[in-house]
Amino acid sequence: MELVDRFLKYVSFDTQSSEENEAECPSTQKQFALARYLTEELKNLGLQDVEMDEHAYVYATLPANSDKEVPTIGFIAHMDTSPDCSGADIKPRIIQKYDGEDIVLNSELGIKTTVEQFPELKNHIGEDLIVTDGTTLLGADDKAGIAEIVTAMTYLMNHPEVKHGKIRIAFNPDEEIGAGAHRFDVEKFGCKWAYTMDGGEVGELEYENFNAASARIEIKGRNVHPGYAKGKMINACLLANEFNSLLPTDQTPSTTEGYEGFYHLCSIQATIEEATLSYIIRDHNREIFEQRKEFIKEKAREMNEKYGEGTVTPILKDQYYNMLSQVEDKPHIIQIAQQAIEEACGHCTIVPIRGGTDGAQLSFKGLPCPNIFAGGLNFHGRNEFLPIQSMEKAMQTIVNICRLTAEM
Repeated sequence: MELVDRFLKYVSFDTQSSEENEAECPSTQKQFALARYLTEELKNLGLQDVEMDEHAYVYATLPANSDKEVPTIGFIAHMDTSPDCSGADIKPRIIQKYDGEDIVLNSELGIKTTVEQFPELKNHIGEDLIVTDGTTLLGADDKAGIAEIVTAMTYLMNHPEVKHGKIRIAFNPDEEIGAGAHRFDVEKFGCKWAYTMDGGEVGELEYENFNAASARIEIKGRNVHPGYAKGKMINACLLANEFNSLLPTDQTPSTTEGYEGFYHLCSIQATIEEATLSYIIRDHNREIFEQRKEFIKEKAREMNEKYGEGTVTPILKDQYYNMLSQVEDKPHIIQIAQQAIEEACGHCTIVPIRGGTDGAQLSFKGLPCPNIFAGGLNFHGRNEFLPIQSMEKAMQTIVNICRLTAEM
């Protein structure tokens, strides 16, 4: 099957991005391998204006076949996979007609995807699921989106009876580290609006996302021989633990849902002399988002009052903002996507994004860009899975959007 084969080929490329190398784009050189492959594939398929720039952004055009004037629209997906789990040597497996029971990913290592832990499995009984071998993520985030976009373009080329305007597609690096839209050339892309194919569950449409910031907490300690440390030692390891204890325990990813924001501790690096805590801060409400950042700064001030000025240094950086403000005055963008999804899936579920996509940043760069489901679930970990039927519906949604835009 063209769509599945394409996806399985894409996940054979290790494209994990790196938060440790954000100054470079792409953050990992291995992302170029997939970018080069996609460039050649798109050329061979007959798309026009195919190019890859020096930062591994890939652009291409499907020319219009409609006699009427139709707005140019675009579809976007990202090539990188999350730094949170290995994306090297992925070994996907297809479970045909899933029976609703726990899935053994790796019997040798005792790794399972259980219905108790992942009840969303029940929504896909009877479907064909692509899963991992339990040692890596799958890469459906967002190689499913890439496969769906490319396959939709081939469908439109093979079905000229489906009228559409000029379609632009783009694939970018480094979305998972919040940098995917930084070097995206909106002017060159040349679209009135676009859609990222980067969502999860089948039928979902997203045009509200978190406001997002990163917080790096740097702590300076003082090391003294432990036998003579009384009143002298300042253990940065303990101070890191103390700082984290000042944050609300009921406002973490594992305790929140819907529109509820959180503080998420991503990593700790610590010795007695120095420690670093890395957080991400999220909230849909901009006012509360600003309050969350100020709360981090306040706790740092409290620690400095206790242990001495300069002991704790908070470094905060905004990453992206809620795209709602950029699309709510353009209802046709949402209405077209909603109708396209309903035609493909029989329903459309509008949900807030508990995360962010490149579309959020692109919306603030002048390219309104809601997010549409790509079908994968449990992203960023070994329990990720992708129903093939969801991929097919995502691909059909893209075709529907192209047709509906030409009919508006």
